[in-house]
Amino acid sequence: MKPILTVLGLYALLCHTSCHPKEEHHETSSKLLVTSPLKTDTTITREYVCQIKSIRNIEVRAQEKGYLQEVLVDEGQHVKAGQLLFRIMPRLYEAEKLKAEAEAQAAEIEMQNTKTLADKNVVSKNELALANAKLKKAQAELALAEVHLAFTEIRAPFDGIINHLHLKLGSLVEEGDLLTSLSDNSRMWVYFNVSEPEYLNYASTIKPKEKINVNLRMANKEEFRHPGVVETIEAEFNNETGNIAFRAAFPNPGSLLRHGETGTILIRESLKDAVIIPQKATLEILDRKYVYVVDAQNTVQLKPITIAAEMPDLFVIKEGLTGNEKILLEGLRKVKNNDKISFDFQSPQTVFSQLVLPSE
Repeated sequence: MKPILTVLGLYALLCHTSCHPKEEHHETSSKLLVTSPLKTDTTITREYVCQIKSIRNIEVRAQEKGYLQEVLVDEGQHVKAGQLLFRIMPRLYEAEKLKAEAEAQAAEIEMQNTKTLADKNVVSKNELALANAKLKKAQAELALAEVHLAFTEIRAPFDGIINHLHLKLGSLVEEGDLLTSLSDNSRMWVYFNVSEPEYLNYASTIKPKEKINVNLRMANKEEFRHPGVVETIEAEFNNETGNIAFRAAFPNPGSLLRHGETGTILIRESLKDAVIIPQKATLEILDRKYVYVVDAQNTVQLKPITIAAEMPDLFVIKEGLTGNEKILLEGLRKVKNNDKISFDFQSPQTVFSQLVLPSE
């Protein structure tokens, strides 16, 4: 009986062991590199693609029909308010004005004669009123003829730059035809779209009547030397993109900026005691960012983090780290959660000296 009991005991022990496996703590054989977040004052720059538009950009169209008799400007020319730009052949409208002047003079003479007779009670007051109405009608037709004649001269409504000329000298112009466009580039409006979370951040931190200062990076990657300010925010979000449009105004004394250009709006924000880590210390799982935190027992723990801002090679942490932890810098794919590691610690100052850190 004893041998049987011994065999049964060993069998029970094996079953118990197989049914309750121990939790594995794998330990890496090679040393890994570990650092800490850097806690410092810094400045982050948020970038937004933008469209640059003139403060005033209008189409210059013909208001009368006729032949284009004079083109007095050229493309790209600076013009002053009131300057004559185009003239449509005015002969027909001059003749209409002369006709209207003659009819107005005749109506005035008739009015004076009727008034003289009315004063002597030769004609009724109704005939005097009818003569007065004819005079006013003739005067109105004269004023209308003068307006039509004035429309044959197209003048600049404000100082600006002439754009492309759509019709050449001698062209037959119809009423409403586009002749050119005129841009006032003394100040520029720059439009850019901001996401809903960023809009809420700006709205909650900016005081009433306080302006958001912005800078502009042009298409050649150079920064425009004149800063601008955000003047207006549109009333509604775009339901398709979830963004809302901001409009910034920039002075443009040298007329370097032109209507239709593109660029990048730069909004710089100062952060105090920001927690910053290298981007390479993070890994992404299902659209979330994580870091491996090394605890007192040299065991790595996977911890989710929230990114407040992104800079070259760096992440500014919003939530998840306080700045006092040790985090795994290299070999993130070589370990698993709860692994025990051996490591070499490298100070954040040494690590960050090899990366890009914006100046304070």
